[in-house]
Amino acid sequence: MLAALAALDEGRTPERPVLREAVRTLLAALAERAPGRSVEVRVPPYGAVQCVTGPRHTRGTPPNVVEMDPATWLALATGRLGWAEVVTEGRVRVSGNRADLSAYLPI
Repeated sequence: MLAALAALDEGRTPERPVLREAVRTLLAALAERAPGRSVEVRVPPYGAVQCVTGPRHTRGTPPNVVEMDPATWLALATGRLGWAEVVTEGRVRVSGNRADLSAYLPI
């Protein structure tokens, strides 16, 4: 994960396997920190997790979705960017009344 963050800090694109591993590691940490299945957090093309307690979603498009690119996810999950900032800037797409992850970030 540190290699991916260092590359992003230097303005470089991390190598694909390094970025994938960092994204998946932080998604797993989020799922551990906020267990549940009411919100789906997507970071295409590397991963998605369901988290946050509440009504469980089982079919079709979930009502509570958070989606962003890998660089935004890494910055958000590590506290380099704040939730309100990325939502206001449109760097995160959110839908549903449970899609606010500010209570769980940074990890």
